Amino acid sequence: MNILITGGTGFVGSRLSPRLVEKGHQVSILTRRISNKRDSRSEVQYVEGDPTLPGPWQKAVADYDVLVNLAGASLFGRWTPELKRLIRESRILTTRYLVEAIPPNSGKVFFSTSAVGYYGFHEDEELDEFSPPGNDFLAMIGRDWESEAMRAQEKGIRVIITRFGIVLGRGGGALQQMITPFRWFVGGPLGSGHQWLSWVHIDDLVEALIYLLGSPDPTGPFNLTSPHPVQNRDFAKTLGKILRRPSWMPAPALMIRLALGEFGSVILKGQRVIPRRLVESGFSFRYPELEQALRSLLT
Repeated sequence: MNILITGGTGFVGSRLSPRLVEKGHQVSILTRRISNKRDSRSEVQYVEGDPTLPGPWQKAVADYDVLVNLAGASLFGRWTPELKRLIRESRILTTRYLVEAIPPNSGKVFFSTSAVGYYGFHEDEELDEFSPPGNDFLAMIGRDWESEAMRAQEKGIRVIITRFGIVLGRGGGALQQMITPFRWFVGGPLGSGHQWLSWVHIDDLVEALIYLLGSPDPTGPFNLTSPHPVQNRDFAKTLGKILRRPSWMPAPALMIRLALGEFGSVILKGQRVIPRRLVESGFSFRYPELEQALRSLLT
């Protein structure tokens, strides 16, 4: 298949695109600027354009069988009004202009990313794809993000919404942020440590996307998370065990809120999400358990 990816140079996209090439697909990445430093040996092609703005890049959309929308500014950092605007627009506008560019009844498949933040903050109850959205900042973005993507159904396009958990992988992402305190022997749970963390190994996430791509008729939302979410205190304990560092020093909730503001609530709260539809479809996780996943990434 001929596949176009937005956000293809990011943490997930940079792992997904070479795997798709290995599977025999032709892959192009939509990027704001095609650098002369791109590896000429790579089999990945590039299309120049800013996906948050309409432009000539939209005409290229007609040339692809599958669109994979991974674009979105990082959530990490103190949420100033400007960063919140960037977080929202990088998701909503990219999706809007992609959908506008898709020719009606063209037989294309549209994969659009979302996140488990869609469900809002929860305590211990399990959440699956049929659970309702929340009403905090990230939940409202998730709801609007998915609504933009689902407009493609009005054009007769098959839409698959992939709600990512916290993606664990080497060389960046959330895990890089998490291990830093442990390296300095000050690691431990965040706040109470009771909040749930819905995570996924990046290899499982990539393989789940490829699995759904190869399935004949999936549509609608899929949670891309491990079937075994953990509480933050258990995550800290497991991480400390693997790194051979202490994991008993908690980061006080007040300190986290003072340092990170509104984003601190995302860290101190969470949701217990399970990938019900993915499991019921027959997908098999390589790293369903946290310790197994972390050892593959850190040892």
